[in-house]
Amino acid sequence: MTDGRDDATTAVRGARAVDVVGRRAGKAFARPDWVVEEVPVALVYNGIAHAVMLATPADLEDFAVGFSLAEGIVDAAAQIYGIEWQETSAGITVELDIASQAFMQLKSRRRSMAGRTGCGLCGTERLSEVHRPIPPLASTASAGIAADAIAAAMRGLALSQRLQGLTGAVHAAGWASPDGQIRLSREDVGRHNALDKLVGALARTGQAAAAGFVVVTSRASFEMVQKAALAGVGLLAAVSAPTALAVDVADQCGLTLAGFARADDLVIYTHPERIAGLEAVALHA
Repeated sequence: MTDGRDDATTAVRGARAVDVVGRRAGKAFARPDWVVEEVPVALVYNGIAHAVMLATPADLEDFAVGFSLAEGIVDAAAQIYGIEWQETSAGITVELDIASQAFMQLKSRRRSMAGRTGCGLCGTERLSEVHRPIPPLASTASAGIAADAIAAAMRGLALSQRLQGLTGAVHAAGWASPDGQIRLSREDVGRHNALDKLVGALARTGQAAAAGFVVVTSRASFEMVQKAALAGVGLLAAVSAPTALAVDVADQCGLTLAGFARADDLVIYTHPERIAGLEAVALHA
């Protein structure tokens, strides 16, 4: 392909080839191209439908686990006994078998939630459901990370984005070791979904989230901060800006929030003491 993206002949979960025509550099062309898939994904707990989200149909088990943890439906991945999913012309249904105690808690606060792409609060019925309690993060979580490691992680995340390389239309979330090596990454058309998938992958593989840090290819909304903190991550770095509410939530729970992490640059909005080499600057600011 002339735009540098991968040839549209190799099947990849979450992307579909379509025929396109256009013009580039003054020349007309006709060829196949990739578009990202965006389908309704229904999450069903013990036979009861709870949420329908628009998501990319890849890494669905990770998505189901991460969503369940981030929403507080389960307290630990061990409370999910099984996951099965089936695809129809209407979308994908993901059936989760969860512990009876978790299911009773879910029923007590059950709500119907229809989520548009990238929307974190669609369907929330009460203001009290917006700000979930976040236990204070340990000072040792994601501690001593160098700014250079964040830059390396952002570069590594870009290299890991297979779907983005094909379609140019998806976000990614990655978990990096303290030296900035991407150990896990997940992609989705929705930024919240990508982070849910990453949180689920961390839980399913037994990784200690606090031992590394998270980088995302989006702005840092308060819910992105909330999801990272609830997973035990002490540092979240975003390629774009945070919102004011995200800064407030990060400050309150003890999470280091970095924005505009591009090339070797970044801006630290909260708890800079975790970033090696910037402690002295923070002390004299």
